[in-house]
Amino acid sequence: MSKLLKYLKDFSGLAVLSIFLVLLHNILQLVIPMLTASMISTGIEGGNVPFIYLMGFIMLSVSLLNVVISILSSYSTSKTSAGYAMTLRKQLFTKVSSLSQSDIDKIGVPSLITRTTNDVRNVQDMVLSLMRMIITVPIMLVGGLVMALMYDKKMTLTILLIVVPLFAVMFLLMAKIFMPWFNTLQKRTDKVNQIMREKLGGIRVIRAFNRSKYEDKRFDQANLDLTAIALRVNRLMAYLMPVLVIFVFGLLIVLIGNTGNRLDGYSVEIPAELELIQNTVGNMFAFISYLIIVITAIMSAASLFVSIPKAQISAKRILEVLEIVPDIPEASSPVQPQEGVRGLLEFRDVTFGYPGADTPIVNDVSFTSRAGEVTAIIGGTGSGKSTLISLIPRMYDVSSGSILLDGADIRGLSSAMLHEHIAYIPQKAFLFSGTVADNLRYGKPDATEDEMYRALGIAQAKSFVHKMPDGLQSLISQSATNLSGGQKQRLAIARALIKDAEICIFDDSFSALDLATDARLRAAIKKDLKDRNIIIVAQRVGTVLDADRIIVLDEGRVVGMGTHSELLSFCEVYREIVVSQLSEEEAAV
Repeated sequence: MSKLLKYLKDFSGLAVLSIFLVLLHNILQLVIPMLTASMISTGIEGGNVPFIYLMGFIMLSVSLLNVVISILSSYSTSKTSAGYAMTLRKQLFTKVSSLSQSDIDKIGVPSLITRTTNDVRNVQDMVLSLMRMIITVPIMLVGGLVMALMYDKKMTLTILLIVVPLFAVMFLLMAKIFMPWFNTLQKRTDKVNQIMREKLGGIRVIRAFNRSKYEDKRFDQANLDLTAIALRVNRLMAYLMPVLVIFVFGLLIVLIGNTGNRLDGYSVEIPAELELIQNTVGNMFAFISYLIIVITAIMSAASLFVSIPKAQISAKRILEVLEIVPDIPEASSPVQPQEGVRGLLEFRDVTFGYPGADTPIVNDVSFTSRAGEVTAIIGGTGSGKSTLISLIPRMYDVSSGSILLDGADIRGLSSAMLHEHIAYIPQKAFLFSGTVADNLRYGKPDATEDEMYRALGIAQAKSFVHKMPDGLQSLISQSATNLSGGQKQRLAIARALIKDAEICIFDDSFSALDLATDARLRAAIKKDLKDRNIIIVAQRVGTVLDADRIIVLDEGRVVGMGTHSELLSFCEVYREIVVSQLSEEEAAV
């Protein structure tokens, strides 16, 4: 928790003001019972009417001042904690944005969402409570006991003998029970979020396979597990607080009764050495008021002891993200690509295996592609095609070998520089909620309408965008559910093309297109993007027939490289792929 407090530095001034206001508020609260006791003892019992008016005016002024300070204190503490939470969420978002895919896979998307929302909220509540209680509890507890000691030493010492063991019990409860339970609670919250995410994201698959009841059972089980631990925590809190209330207020009744019997005029005599102030009705009122202040401080401390473990677990989970050392580090001294070279990509003996995997998925791959060329990568399912090209934008780092962009190792380039040179279209097209224009400008923020329509034309998306109600300003729903798979792919391709990057990577990006659209799209790319380095991963042979270079992968190794006709003559794997998809006449073309 203490490591996260450094993010309070932007609000340190407001935090100091908040603590000062809380301090002032508590001091005034300690003064009011003393003023009341003085008014009762000197004014009412003594019949001093002017003194009553004077003290009444002072008490009213102090109370009004206390109200104003309380309002300012609540405002400043709330603003500080909310600003702190905002900073934490921003830090988490920035950190997650810098993580590699393998880093994100280690924690999981549902857990990252929980940590950014639920866990940050828990820490925010803790900071708010600390700013209000870290000063309040010690001042009210110590100040109340000191003031009570002035009015009745014996009873105050009795309270101390009870308060110390009480705090020890609450500390043990926090360390041994609440912290492990809250840790389990957050993990089970992650599980519920994961199942909900899968349910919503895969709703079509679930319905297609008639597995709704199965998914409902999974959710019910996760929900019951979460509910069980939540009930366990809440039951203990529900038992703890009433028992504590009964205990302390029972103690208060005993003390009030005992103190009342010791007023002047009663038979019980108190030795002079035990009294600091003469017993009067006013003093008894002050003593009881300070006892109530002490009890309130104990109750506040109890609530802190319950909420601190929850915040500590959340803080630990947040720190796990913030302190992750990315698997793909940013270059400490970024280099620049060679001048006069554009669109040159080289793979030199590249080998890659996923973390924890027994064997590499890509083995000793070498090839060179240049601007103006189309390089196609083809192979069976699981041959490593998508993994190979995911190494180019550094979604993962090579295990051995190197990838060079314009003569520079991509590990030596800054991520901004690397991604500036690459346009990447993944297998699964992803569009953001907003307008068509908003999505296209994701590739080029200052793109004009002419540039957008040119990119749409190359991507074979211009016709259907024209038919949409508002053209470029037509809204795209979340996850683009109002578009077909082919439309989403074409818009994703247009978004990448408008970027005007020197290397365009198509990761099986034509799979949702019919053969005619696929052919027109490839013809448009070859005509209008002749100065680009085009890399295409494909399952269909028809997509790669006219490529300048076809790389055939089998179990992560290059088993053939050349043009279509060349590969047919010597590469058995390629020939099998071709025969499985094309007739002999088509294959020979």
